[in-house]
Amino acid sequence: MKYRLKIEVGLKPGHSDPEGETTARLLKELGYKVERVNVSKVYTVFLEADSKNEALAKAEEMCRRLLANPTKDNYTIVVEEEK
Repeated sequence: MKYRLKIEVGLKPGHSDPEGETTARLLKELGYKVERVNVSKVYTVFLEADSKNEALAKAEEMCRRLLANPTKDNYTIVVEEEK
């Protein structure tokens, strides 16, 4: 079966987010009442797997091996079957 993985990787609380801080400052300068901006990356991965559980396991492995740094990043995974 074909699956689409949506993997969002963002910083854990307490880690510096210079891109988010700059974006928040610039939005404030443009007149928006922004409290805070957090920047994250979203990866959309299409893959073949025998089951949804296998696709999730592969996504977890991708995060551990490449997409996320466990010291500073949190991640969420959504697995959807491709039609």
